[in-house]
Amino acid sequence: MAGKKPLSALIDDQFGPRAAAYVASAVHSSGPDLAWIAERAERARPQVALDLGSGGGHVSYAIAPYAGRVVACDLSEQMLAAVTETARAKGLDTLETRVCDVRALPLGDASVDFAASRFSAHHWQDLDAALRDCRRVLRPGATAVFADAVSPGTPLLDTHLQAIELLRDPSHVRDYAIEEWVAALQAAGFALQEVKRFRLRIDFKPWIERMQTPPDRQRAIRSLQAQAPQEAATHFDIGEDGSYTLDCAGFEVRAV
Repeated sequence: MAGKKPLSALIDDQFGPRAAAYVASAVHSSGPDLAWIAERAERARPQVALDLGSGGGHVSYAIAPYAGRVVACDLSEQMLAAVTETARAKGLDTLETRVCDVRALPLGDASVDFAASRFSAHHWQDLDAALRDCRRVLRPGATAVFADAVSPGTPLLDTHLQAIELLRDPSHVRDYAIEEWVAALQAAGFALQEVKRFRLRIDFKPWIERMQTPPDRQRAIRSLQAQAPQEAATHFDIGEDGSYTLDCAGFEVRAV
């Protein structure tokens, strides 16, 4: 159909103009999963660390004190410009940025000692290809950590989650179930070390405002929530204002 854009352009359109909002976002700039990633980086003390789909750069800022160099990769030039500015303000002169697709990282084979990604993979066009290229650039034995929203797994809950995510943000691809993540990681050449589960309360108003979701889609989300079966309403703890609780997971793996 004429006028349609590829996913990469849609992602840039969605996130580039909202770079400042993601840098400032309380949901993205804190949380137990971010602390968990930083702890893994502190333990690894990598010479070269990679932040896949860096967004507002919060993973990069968290791991920079423990790494010789951090490479933040993202599709959005505007997002990376905001990361560069923020890193400069924080005095993180070891942080550099690269505009790239996570399926084709601009790094050599076995050139990275630690990789991390947080709340990005649900936008990736091909999770399997991205994980394979991440494995390619990691040296054998290196640690990688991935954290993202995850599907609860059952068809009823999965359908509800994917629907509201897509209505809010048309660049959404999929929140994968934990079992899907584990299978993809193992197929890409990683050995699973730990799965960390957590839940995140999503406040509807800032969630919508951050993505500047149009009013008609906001109404559609609220309509789906209002008509959600009891099982979905209970699992996601849907509030009167549209706020809900999201399932998330972190995966620590080792390159084999």
